[in-house]
Amino acid sequence: LGRYAWYSGNAVGLISNVGSTHPVGQKQPNAWGLYDMHGNVWEWCWDWYGNYASTTAIDAMGPDTGSFRMFRGGSWIGPARFCRSASRGGGLPSARTIFLGFRLSFSSVDQSGR
Repeated sequence: LGRYAWYSGNAVGLISNVGSTHPVGQKQPNAWGLYDMHGNVWEWCWDWYGNYASTTAIDAMGPDTGSFRMFRGGSWIGPARFCRSASRGGGLPSARTIFLGFRLSFSSVDQSGR
């Protein structure tokens, strides 16, 4: 994990002994060439936080509405066990913290699935 992600086990500064975020691209990319998909900062997601449907789904999405937005991936301040895409949490969309960020991305498929 230390080759791919910043988390509480490796993000502590050598001089100050205090952890922090790190510039993107200092760790190795994943199999798709994407950097920092786990660790460094939790990332806001498009869907709302809530239970998934009880049926099996590929690329499951949370509810269409809600009070809390989803975030995923772990951060520099948390343990290694949270540095995975299945690790998720929820927060008010107005929340601002030192361990929460976002990634701009887009899909080549529109919402109708085309």
